[in-house]
Order: sequence, then structure tokens, then C-alpha cells
Amino acid sequence: MKERSKKQSDLDALRKTLKKSPSLFITGFNKLTVAQDFELRKAVRQAGGLYEVVKNTIAEKASTGTPAEPALKQLKGTSAIAFTEGDPVALAKALTKYAKDNPSFTFKAGVVEGRVIDLKGITDLASLPPKEEIYAKLLYVINAPAQQLVTALSGVARNLAVVVDQGVKENKFSS
Repeated sequence: MKERSKKQSDLDALRKTLKKSPSLFITGFNKLTVAQDFELRKAVRQAGGLYEVVKNTIAEKASTGTPAEPALKQLKGTSAIAFTEGDPVALAKALTKYAKDNPSFTFKAGVVEGRVIDLKGITDLASLPPKEEIYAKLLYVINAPAQQLVTALSGVARNLAVVVDQGVKENKFSS
């Protein structure tokens, strides 16, 4: 059994992490082997996240006053939290892929940018394209009108050049 001071330091560390992480996913797991746990932690790290097994009462106390409070109330069973300060879509994709491969791994809830989401919200989030792809599409949409304007303007100049060239070939510009 942990000493009270150790429990308090765990609580403080979790509270600090909850306050600085705008996105997190609460998961449940049963009977994961050490190899499966290692694989899960590796997938979370590659997605830019952190994975921590938590005691339900400590998680509930640590979440007081944070956006994660509604999601971490009255947890049951074994629980863990996957945190990210970066792209929540990448973490959701990694966790969803892992959950498909390991049925003993489940989602309980999530918090994305301060909003609590349920299981359907997590799967919807995991189906989104990565942030970089969304930015690329947005830039394309912003650039498209400018490109069309340049194409139209260059088309007028090109047509004028063709007309002048034909006039010169047919000696229409003689003095």
C-alpha cells in the first residue's frame, strides 16, 4: 500500500498533467499482457501522447476544476488515460487501431479541446484526416480563386498574342 505522501504526489502530478493537456482519452483494459502493454505505449508515444494507468479515486480528485472533471467522475474498473498536447486525431487513430487489434482494450470517454466526447465521438475523431492534410486542403481552397484569376488574366494575354501573331502572318498590319 502506498504512503499518503506518495498518493498526494501522484494526485498533484496527475492534476498538473490534466491542466496542461487539452485532449485525453479514458480507456479500460482487462488482462493485457506485458507485450501488449508495451505495444500500446509505443503506439501512443508515436502519436505524440502519453499513457498512464490511474487509480479511479485519484483521477476523480485530480480532475476537480479541470475540463476533464465530467469524464473522470465515477470511473469503474481498471482505467488508464492517454494524454496529448498535440494532435488529438493522431492519438485517437492510434488508440482506435489498437482497440481493433485487442478487444480487451476499450474506450470509456474522452476530452478534446476541453469538450467531453463519448465513444461515437472518439470513432468519428479517429476517422478524420490528419491535421496536416486538413491544412493542405484549406490552403488549396484559399489559393484556388487566386489561381483562377491568374489563369484568366494569362488567358487574355495569350489570346491577344495569338491574334497579333496571326495578323502578322497574314500581313494585316501593313502600313
